Amino acid sequence: MKEISFTEILKADYPRKEKARLLAEKIRTAKRYSWVGLYDVREKEITLIAFAGRSEPVFTSFPKEKGLNGRAVARKQTIIVNDTGTDEDYLLTFSDTESEIIVPVYNKSGEIAGTIDAESESKNAFSKKDAEFLEDCAREIISLWSKQ
Repeated sequence: MKEISFTEILKADYPRKEKARLLAEKIRTAKRYSWVGLYDVREKEITLIAFAGRSEPVFTSFPKEKGLNGRAVARKQTIIVNDTGTDEDYLLTFSDTESEIIVPVYNKSGEIAGTIDAESESKNAFSKKDAEFLEDCAREIISLWSKQ
């Protein structure tokens, strides 16, 4: 079976949530992450669009300044936490998450429109290579956020 590209998913005649789910699944399986979520960053909150892996997180929407997503948005940079149990900003999503990486998605104006959130049940799961991979993904899938 032919693998579908980000471009094919984004151009398909699917609802936005289904596109986001397919993109999250493609990202998750490419690196065998436990869970991947795509989020909208709005004026006051961060909201889950869709996810792949495990199940829906405990928090599907939270204030923009909260959690690791909030930190990534405030600092305007990728955040890697390889031991969530020791991080004060970690919002318990799944009881077995040990590592998490958040990558901001920038729109054409340079503002953060969304985030890519990947999680693992292993400590020290994420590296600079994961950050580079997810930052590349963010650039490739920006159009998911440009037609809201």
